[in-house]
Amino acid sequence: MSQKRAWQDLPKGAVSYKSSMDYKTGDWGVNAPKIDYDKCIKCNLCHFFCPEGAISVRDDETPEVSLDYCKGCGICAKECPVQCMEMVRK
Repeated sequence: MSQKRAWQDLPKGAVSYKSSMDYKTGDWGVNAPKIDYDKCIKCNLCHFFCPEGAISVRDDETPEVSLDYCKGCGICAKECPVQCMEMVRK
């Protein structure tokens, strides 16, 4: 019978979510999200949908994009219900 292992015990590379946190991959992309904080409703869907975990949530509950890790895929901007994010050239 095989033993169950926690995801933390898996070898590096076996877990893809936030895997780029080990490597600064932000310079791979050409675009980056620009946030209009006047429009932002602090729903943080951008944070939840970011496949790289490059969007964190500040203490005031507004999103913050780390350009060190953001590859510019645009998923955050597409998922924003109030369209407060737009993709711009880096």
